[in-house]
Amino acid sequence: MSRAGGILLHPTSLPGRFGIGDIGPAAHSFVDFLAESGQVYWQVLPLGPTGYGDSPYQSFSAFGGNPLLISPQALVAAGLLPAAELDAVPAFAADRVEYGRVIEHKRGLLERSFALFGARAAPSLRGALDAFAEENKEWLDDFALFMALKDAHGGAPWPTWPRELARRDPRAMATWRTKHDTAVRLHTFAQFLFFRQWAALKEYAARRGIRIIGDAPIFVAHDSADCWSHPEFFHLAPDGSPTLVAGVPPDYFSETGQLWGNPLYRWDVLARTGYTWWKQRLRMALRLVDLLRLDHFRGFAAYWAIPGDAPTAETGEWLPGPGAALFDALRSDLGALPIIAEDLGVITPDVDALRERYGLPGMRVLQFAFGGDARSRDLPHNYERACVVYTGTHDNDTTAGWLATAPLKERTHALTYLASSGRDPVWDLIRLAYASVADTAIVPLQDLLGLGSAARMNRPGRADGNWTWRFREEVLTDDLRERLRALAELYGRADTVVEEAESTEVGIGGPAGTPSGSQNA
Repeated sequence: MSRAGGILLHPTSLPGRFGIGDIGPAAHSFVDFLAESGQVYWQVLPLGPTGYGDSPYQSFSAFGGNPLLISPQALVAAGLLPAAELDAVPAFAADRVEYGRVIEHKRGLLERSFALFGARAAPSLRGALDAFAEENKEWLDDFALFMALKDAHGGAPWPTWPRELARRDPRAMATWRTKHDTAVRLHTFAQFLFFRQWAALKEYAARRGIRIIGDAPIFVAHDSADCWSHPEFFHLAPDGSPTLVAGVPPDYFSETGQLWGNPLYRWDVLARTGYTWWKQRLRMALRLVDLLRLDHFRGFAAYWAIPGDAPTAETGEWLPGPGAALFDALRSDLGALPIIAEDLGVITPDVDALRERYGLPGMRVLQFAFGGDARSRDLPHNYERACVVYTGTHDNDTTAGWLATAPLKERTHALTYLASSGRDPVWDLIRLAYASVADTAIVPLQDLLGLGSAARMNRPGRADGNWTWRFREEVLTDDLRERLRALAELYGRADTVVEEAESTEVGIGGPAGTPSGSQNA
């Protein structure tokens, strides 16, 4: 990673009138903003189909894409949705995602698009869908059937389905696949649309000199196609319930620890396969992004294992992770590993050794730097170059919110370290990140806008009300663009070549270089 800057923003937060940000014109416009602001990176959260609590970290698939991110405008441009659909959009909130209403509306759009595709799609587009389904059948067949079965069972978790389905009896699977063929094909079609639109966005970003940083959670959701289709890879009881789940032990932040509930891997079984599932997973992820933030990296060295029926994370034990064996296998398959290691929290020497062995940059968060002494690993004078510095992450309060509520000792330390008058402390902290020796500086858009706690993306430990923040188009002003670019240039982080792009609507309905108005898009 060369010296550069970037912005953390999940696509759901993009503006638009469809109730949720998507990967259509607004995403292309945001790429323009990044390029014109001298940025190199756009960091996003996991892109999979969201499940419990609408969290991108609780996905129905570690391989699939989120259909809620499909752009209706791009579907119209590709001839896969009547233009009248854009005039019949409900009045959604502009500054937050109302997931229940959005899911219902987007589902209807996709169903109508699927019907139009069946009736009028050109042979070339039908061939493209068939090719996509064949290329991705290793995960897509199970995922599409899983989602169709969830639909048929009212969204119920898979262990509660009839026993023959929960245990994947071949005869029952074949019967239900035939019975729900239309629903299976609809979910396949939705994945086809997501991947085509995302490929067009990624290609556009590349033309503008923007690289995308993705995010891979270490664990998968219990109620997921991954767990249902590969129960042998997880600690599960015969009825499908998890016997060991993930979390972290009690610490300074929580007296009872954090009980995440994700089923833990049977690393011994995965090892006997040569870690094939993990190779497939990362290979798929790196089709979507240029670099990948690997979440909870310390869990690859050792992880906290909690009994599946425990009420809190207090009861658990540290068990050894796969360590170098996994990363050797990944490197043999992928070559150099374009990975950022999320090494936040209490990090032991074995975690640092594992990260350093593969030359992976770690993370530093300025909100964690203050209130202690000069030895804090998050203070910039202790950084190594091979790291990524953030003002805060999706799990933090916004920097303005943090400064408003931080203990006096912490705030005083921060302002003293910054030599700040306190008049604009958020931008003082952004400047500190940019001035640091860290190769990469990433700032959440909320911090660039100086927003308070109401704009926070996630509050860990709270089950609902997260992942809803959105911004309005008019906040990306010329003044903000120029201020950010000046800072990037001052500290040697700017991409100095800003390529003149073609129309931001080119290719949003199909592969790179395909005119968006073509039936073949």
